[in-house]
Amino acid sequence: MSATEQFVPEWAKGIVWYQIFPERFHRGDTSNDPGLADQINSWPHDQTSPYQTHPWTSDWYTRQPYEQDNRLNLSDTLQRRRYGGDLQGVLDKLDYLVDLGIQAIYFNPLFEAPSSHKYDAATWHHIDPNFGPDPDGDRKIIATETPDDPSTWKWTSADKLFLKLVDELHKRGMRVIIDGVFNHMGLNSWVYRDLVENQRESRFSDWMKVEKWADESKNGETIIRTWEGYKELPEIMQNRSGILPGPRQYIFDITRRWMDPLGNGELSKGIDGWRLDVAFCIKHPFWKKWRKHVRSINPEAYLLAEIIDTPKKQQPYLKGDEFDAVMNYNFAFAVSEYFIREDKPALPSVLDKKLKELREAYPHEVSHVMHNLLGSHDTDRVASRIANSKLFTMRNWSQYYHKSKMVNPKYKTGKPGEAERHILKLMVVFQLTYLGAPVIYYGDETGLWGPNDPCNRKPMLWPELKYDNETAFPNEPDRNEEPNGFDADLHAHHRELIRVRRENKALANGEYRTIIADDVSSVFGFERYFGDERVAVIFNTGSVRYECCPEGYAESGLLFGMNAELSRNGISRIEPDGVIIIRKK
Repeated sequence: MSATEQFVPEWAKGIVWYQIFPERFHRGDTSNDPGLADQINSWPHDQTSPYQTHPWTSDWYTRQPYEQDNRLNLSDTLQRRRYGGDLQGVLDKLDYLVDLGIQAIYFNPLFEAPSSHKYDAATWHHIDPNFGPDPDGDRKIIATETPDDPSTWKWTSADKLFLKLVDELHKRGMRVIIDGVFNHMGLNSWVYRDLVENQRESRFSDWMKVEKWADESKNGETIIRTWEGYKELPEIMQNRSGILPGPRQYIFDITRRWMDPLGNGELSKGIDGWRLDVAFCIKHPFWKKWRKHVRSINPEAYLLAEIIDTPKKQQPYLKGDEFDAVMNYNFAFAVSEYFIREDKPALPSVLDKKLKELREAYPHEVSHVMHNLLGSHDTDRVASRIANSKLFTMRNWSQYYHKSKMVNPKYKTGKPGEAERHILKLMVVFQLTYLGAPVIYYGDETGLWGPNDPCNRKPMLWPELKYDNETAFPNEPDRNEEPNGFDADLHAHHRELIRVRRENKALANGEYRTIIADDVSSVFGFERYFGDERVAVIFNTGSVRYECCPEGYAESGLLFGMNAELSRNGISRIEPDGVIIIRKK
């Protein structure tokens, strides 16, 4: 192994991740729900219409009585909702995560912010008060601080509850990373507010990208460059070396705060790494400095970047001096193109080629920690993607991102059927047996469906709750209401495959080789191997039964099968749209 292959943390290899969108995971504390004032400066900027915490089990597309007269379109109405998910809710569901077999958690942003998604931070050194037990008390504490002076920072009740959650996850053997959104903040940020109030005299005048000061613009408005034109996301200032010294020091300070909260090197009390939002928007020199800072605190920290691009453009970030892995959207593209098809033959050889290119694009060890996703907070739900396969190709990201939203009149928002669920299950088998670190987006395992943002952020489905039937988006008037609730069969499918993965080192940590890529029969198979342990995974996406006995598997044992069985002498019989997982004895 070369020096460049040793930079990823050992614990992150092959681990099973779970992504939590905090506001929609579970409502554990009813006393801390965000009020209307907590939404100031977030889209859709409606502070006058009636408001209440939205019922968790209500139909997604039906306006509740308090929403009937708000004069907003349905999309903006959905964005305005708050369901009350919080940190206590996650604590209450730790047994669920343990039972599912999860080994690591990635949290979408937790820091104080007015939106439901919280990519518009007011600050990075405090957890959002509405995620904790005492929002009013926390805000009083925050008001006493000098925000860019760490010596004045205190621990709020929400901060302490988060640290308790980290401790409880660690006790259960789970790792934790959180979202670092360093490219931009929000309109409520202390940087933005001071800059607008004090203009050129602000101590933070060089912290954001001011394009026009108030006295330079026609309407007296301070114009600050924003991310992708979203006015709620003013950008942090950079030069050729990346983020400027002022905000850079703040980022370095909050990095240490959450990784070593006690300040004594007791790393079990802090987070295990970071997921970096829009990492491609920040210059390489900053990331190189920041990685050194992170690793000086915790040499085993895991750094995951959001870079949705070709492998060639991702390579500069994965040389060992910036990130350990990227959110592997290219994996999602390849797997979606193979399993999600509309009257097109699946080509195993093409899948094999695409996956080989991905494995060979990066240092070998990177492949073992790649964040292999099927869906996320920026995609439609996988079952709905299958139901809408004629509309787009996921790899064409900018087109896909917009076409996969409910505002596309051609997008089918109704409940996917059994055929779509079956294909989803095949994709999950692939994800949980392939090389890398698979990640489950909350609710994918319980049956959530729907188009992209905001409909990919519905409240989690829990087995103990009874949910209202779900209608479709109003552009589908012929759709009937569909039963909605916890999908026990899909959950059991995920749970069983995670168990199989974790109990077989070849699947969790083994190497990879393709053993079958038959375009004529539409069969694809691979082997994972670790020492003397070997496991074969074979998919039949063709139209007829396929029988085979992989080399060396004459004496083998069945680990898992869908529309497949293992007979004597290691012969695998796999029906159309079936898969079998077998282990060499």
